[in-house]
Amino acid sequence: MTSTRLGSVLKQKVQARRGLMVAGASNALAARLIQQLGFEAVYLTGAGITNTFYGMPDLGFISLTDLAQHTAATRDVVELPIIVDADTGFGNALNVRHTVRTLERAGANAIQLEDQVMPKKCGHFSGKAVIPAAEAASKIKAAVDSRVNEDFLIIARTDARSVEGFEAALERAMLYADSGADITFVEAPESLIELRRIPQALRVPQVVNVVIGGKTPTLDAAQFASMGFGLVLYANAALQGSVYGMTAALECLRSTGRLDEDNGLVASFAQRQQLVQKDLYDDLNQRYGK
Repeated sequence: MTSTRLGSVLKQKVQARRGLMVAGASNALAARLIQQLGFEAVYLTGAGITNTFYGMPDLGFISLTDLAQHTAATRDVVELPIIVDADTGFGNALNVRHTVRTLERAGANAIQLEDQVMPKKCGHFSGKAVIPAAEAASKIKAAVDSRVNEDFLIIARTDARSVEGFEAALERAMLYADSGADITFVEAPESLIELRRIPQALRVPQVVNVVIGGKTPTLDAAQFASMGFGLVLYANAALQGSVYGMTAALECLRSTGRLDEDNGLVASFAQRQQLVQKDLYDDLNQRYGK
């Protein structure tokens, strides 16, 4: 399926407002696993890339070049819609234009832009700040105007909940929808009452971001779907699971001096080769090699 068609598919699924479950990937390998496990879209997480690529916290350290490289690598290995976390768009409205064009060419089907002051912080960190709503709206307009494919989706996230309050966050989301955003995203609601209000108050589909250990209550996907959310995001579930798994495997190795497939702590050698499609490259080597 072409990237253009994938955008249309994603748009239809999100507009159904049935809580499309999307897992986040911090690299192409995780994205391929997400596809193999049957998820219908993948989210390229800025926090995950920052954590795994640089070993640093989600405080705005990655660049557009980093993000474009990861997007292109992910597009090469999955046939799923790719949603890319583009942070603040890497600057003003003109920078946003460049960001949209770059990531759309790299194979993204949607990007998320947020209204934090640059450099941004993780949505569930304290001490965030947001830019004026009118400035953020102009960046959303620039993003909408810059896309080539009308099914390339613009997700407008507001972090105003923890800065200006819940009502102000809803007002910002409304403004961003009026500015052309296809989807809006009120980050870090802190109660069931707030969660229920978000899809009711806003006319475009909504994202709920489930940060494990974060500020937003964790519910079953079916509960979020019943509230009317278009997309249920677990941006860093794979990353947190991999950190847990790496820790368990390495602790076993350090304490016992041995680690093998029988420990039940690691994927098998065969599983690892299957995930990276070693058989495909063996066949290609036979076809083109000497």
